[in-house]
Amino acid sequence: MTLTPQHITDIRLSWQVLASDADGFASGFYHRLFRRDPDLRPLFASTDLPAQRRKLIAAIALVVRHADDLSPVLGPLAELGARHLGYGVKTSDYTTVGGALIETMEAQMQGAFTPEVRDAWLTAYGAVAGTMMAGAETATRRARA
Repeated sequence: MTLTPQHITDIRLSWQVLASDADGFASGFYHRLFRRDPDLRPLFASTDLPAQRRKLIAAIALVVRHADDLSPVLGPLAELGARHLGYGVKTSDYTTVGGALIETMEAQMQGAFTPEVRDAWLTAYGAVAGTMMAGAETATRRARA
């Protein structure tokens, strides 16, 4: 999936705002994620949450950095999707994660989170989630072969 030049601008400008309080953003994301689906909390039972928050921020920053050409991150995202399958992540969880992500962005940016910014992030998240789900599907097929 290709992001438009306007999507890229909206993502990069909004990320500057969101990343100004990166840990607060990541904390808010996990709070909303577990509120949306408490059944996801056990997937993080043995996880160092501060480290996990840093990984989330790094992953989003990587996508933002490569927003004009996502091809360098597609392979790592597919591998990440395969690893998430091993953690117990289901395809339906990607919808929950996307919802929590957008809700957190909106809460942090408030009025600056315009419909255009929302659309840009939804497009980017769709590309990321689609690639990760494809990676999980490929891993599942290989395991069955």
